[in-house]
Amino acid sequence: MTDQPAPTTSVPLRTLVALAIPSVLIGVVSALVLYGLDEVSALIEDGVWTSLPKALGIDGSSGWWIFGVLTLTGLAVGLVVWLVPGHGGPDTATTELIAPPLKLAVLPSLIIVTVLGLAGGVSLGPENPILAINIALMVALVGRLWPRIPGDLIFLITAAGTIGALFGTPVAAALVFTGIVAALKTGGALWDRLFLPLVAAGAGSITMTLLDHPTFLVPMPAYDKIQPMDLLSGLIIGVLATAVGLVAVFLFPVVHRLFHRIGHPVIYITLGGAVLGVLGALGGPITLFKGLAQMGELVSGRAEFSGWQLLGIVAVKVVALLVAASAGFRGGRIFPAVFIGAAVGVLANALVPSIPLVVAVGCGILGLTLAIARDGWVALFVAAAVTGSPALFPLLCLVVLPTWLMVSRAPLMLIPAAEPPVADKPSPSPTSA
Repeated sequence: MTDQPAPTTSVPLRTLVALAIPSVLIGVVSALVLYGLDEVSALIEDGVWTSLPKALGIDGSSGWWIFGVLTLTGLAVGLVVWLVPGHGGPDTATTELIAPPLKLAVLPSLIIVTVLGLAGGVSLGPENPILAINIALMVALVGRLWPRIPGDLIFLITAAGTIGALFGTPVAAALVFTGIVAALKTGGALWDRLFLPLVAAGAGSITMTLLDHPTFLVPMPAYDKIQPMDLLSGLIIGVLATAVGLVAVFLFPVVHRLFHRIGHPVIYITLGGAVLGVLGALGGPITLFKGLAQMGELVSGRAEFSGWQLLGIVAVKVVALLVAASAGFRGGRIFPAVFIGAAVGVLANALVPSIPLVVAVGCGILGLTLAIARDGWVALFVAAAVTGSPALFPLLCLVVLPTWLMVSRAPLMLIPAAEPPVADKPSPSPTSA
């Protein structure tokens, strides 16, 4: 056997070592910004949904209170988008999960509308706004403190650190960035090109763990061995969940066009809040918010819901996600998609109790997330993270095959739009690949 030459790397070892400390700091700061955003939102949420109704002697989970809060949330977001400089940033219906850095002037209004949406019960997650906020901040701040670090490298490291913080593990960033980095036309070993983003992702996820931030993991009965029927059940649930998600994807541009045809943001966002209020009154508190805590409540309290109730929860949350994403609210679509997928799984388990709960929930999440996010790595990771079952992963890898075929030619859940107010384009870097 002949000796093979060692692979070359486009990133010198000295460069990796020198940039490791800034990468750690970026990951930590990205996590702290996310944590601060969540904490402020939680504080306002507690005041609006718990303390204020209690002080007034009324039921904070009543239908009319839900309707009122969400309508007022829509009005508040609409006023910010209309009047505050920056206008709440670009409509997240028009932006991908990782987008070019925004101008710093946009961030105050984006932070305000994001906090209002999270606290007010809007069915969107923090992922798109927090990535936009962190990327803009870090590109500007690190670019000033360490001007020799190329802007596009800061961009990638910050995105990885924020994803690690969002999902509580650097594995999520590793999976997402494997596809991104592999697509870049630069030489060198893949691991060298992933090294700095993973350092930031690890720092971000550890920071959130130390802060005791909630994770996606939901306690479920142990699952140790795949049975033949589990594969068939998982395939059926995954395909059905994907189909539900694709319905939302195909309706998305229609609903977005209907709201935005109104023209004035105060009117169409307030109207969106009112529609969300009606949906929340119908579905109850469990159908509100981004869905992370509510997913745990649904799975742990599944015995309290009938099949029809679970079907109603799925339907309400799908429409709520569609309306929230279309009506001008700022937020991400992955978190509510995960809740919907879990609800589909709980429904399947309720209808056919012989299907293990872990299989039903994992495959439901896989199908819904894949349809909404169009990222197989993210879908596989989130399904595995929620169930926490290593034995399920081989089954998920098979279920993803037909579900990916279903979504691969479907449209993205994304609205084409004019160029957002982005910062100056960062300089190219050989290390960012």
